[in-house]
Amino acid sequence: MGDRAFASATELSDEIRDRHIGCVELLDFYLARAERHNPALNAIVVRQVDQARERARAADAALARGERWGSLHGISMTVKESFNVAGLPTTFGNPLWKDNIATSNAFMIDRLLRPAPSSSARPTCPTCR
Repeated sequence: MGDRAFASATELSDEIRDRHIGCVELLDFYLARAERHNPALNAIVVRQVDQARERARAADAALARGERWGSLHGISMTVKESFNVAGLPTTFGNPLWKDNIATSNAFMIDRLLRPAPSSSARPTCPTCR
């Protein structure tokens, strides 16, 4: 694949399915990219690296057993912090909500996690004014 950083989810899914890249390897690629660029961008405010690696390892193990969790199997993603993710802050970009910790996932998050992408971070929300 040419430039993996700008590949579509479909292209990445094909790469994983065809075993051209592992789920952990893909996650590490994007984590390294975020580490390199986030200081200038300030796009990611909460990281879930351990959970994402655990999920990516499970996705690789499932593939080794011949299982496929769906079209997003092993794809790493970020979840905008305006959607509830259990245990993480949901601020909607407003500093007044900094202590608003979600107790459960938003419906959409549960649906996204069903086909097994891994959430590795939370990008910022524009500040409300």
